[in-house]
Amino acid sequence: MAVYTEVGFDEADALCQRLGLGALTALQGIHSGIENTNYYATTVRGQWVLTLFERLSAEQLPYYLQLMQHLATRGIPVPAPQAAADGGLVHAVAGRPASVVTRLPGSHRLRPDADHCAQVGAMLARMHLAGADFPLQQPHLRGLAWWAETVPVVLPHLAAQAATLLRDELAFQQHLAASPAGQALPRGPIHADLFRDNVMFDDTAGPDRLCGFFDFYFAGTDTWLFDIAVCLNDWCTDLESGALDEPRAAAFTGAYQSERALSAGEVRAMPALLRAAALRFWVSRLWDWHLPRSAAMLSPKDPSHFERVLKSRIALPWHPPR
Repeated sequence: MAVYTEVGFDEADALCQRLGLGALTALQGIHSGIENTNYYATTVRGQWVLTLFERLSAEQLPYYLQLMQHLATRGIPVPAPQAAADGGLVHAVAGRPASVVTRLPGSHRLRPDADHCAQVGAMLARMHLAGADFPLQQPHLRGLAWWAETVPVVLPHLAAQAATLLRDELAFQQHLAASPAGQALPRGPIHADLFRDNVMFDDTAGPDRLCGFFDFYFAGTDTWLFDIAVCLNDWCTDLESGALDEPRAAAFTGAYQSERALSAGEVRAMPALLRAAALRFWVSRLWDWHLPRSAAMLSPKDPSHFERVLKSRIALPWHPPR
């Protein structure tokens, strides 16, 4: 969500009017994130998010946008993609494929408590169940194959101990994924990046209420347990030490299981998938840190956090209470 491609007001206005959203009144670049160009677009009819895709192709985008549509029709609070007159969800702006989606209300909870974690856990389970019959298939593009391609690229930038950890963990995850236990894990569409800054809460009517998941552009078909592990490694982790906060983790997984019970295989595999989720974001942050792209508002994140998380998950394996 850094700004790589500058969009002129008139061009954004023309798109909004073509989509029937009314005249544009304000356009503001979004600072957070590192993958795509994003703007808040305000029109006389409401508030929207304009995204220009810097890596994803127009051919890949229907998976993400139709997944969001599919989930929304089943009551999952996600941004609604806006269609052109011909029904198309993929548009073109400044030479890039683009989308316009509704802007969710609310704000982030960057210091979540157990109740926030429970609400996210329950909604994640509902999202998994709602997506189970989604007909499109597309690989999770930041999954195991991408780790295997990217680890050799970042290894020269690491000290010997960190490089050994990275190589050993990749080998461990490749072995797990190829094993019968790994192959048997339930699968379906996953968000794959449901961090604290991709969820909105609202307290205007009383206690905090979850009001939406967004930024589905890392989604893909993968194990549901990986999605859970990504969340636990962010929502239920101490940001200073990388240690898992077990009360928050128990609240998250308990609420998830109130909607979809984990299989015995998923419970056994949880420690390994927590390691997989930590590896994924350590690798991607190493890549962004050492091989940055130029952007007007880019702020790469420190990769050392997920190195600490991975070391913690190896040292202290955790299984969800049943």
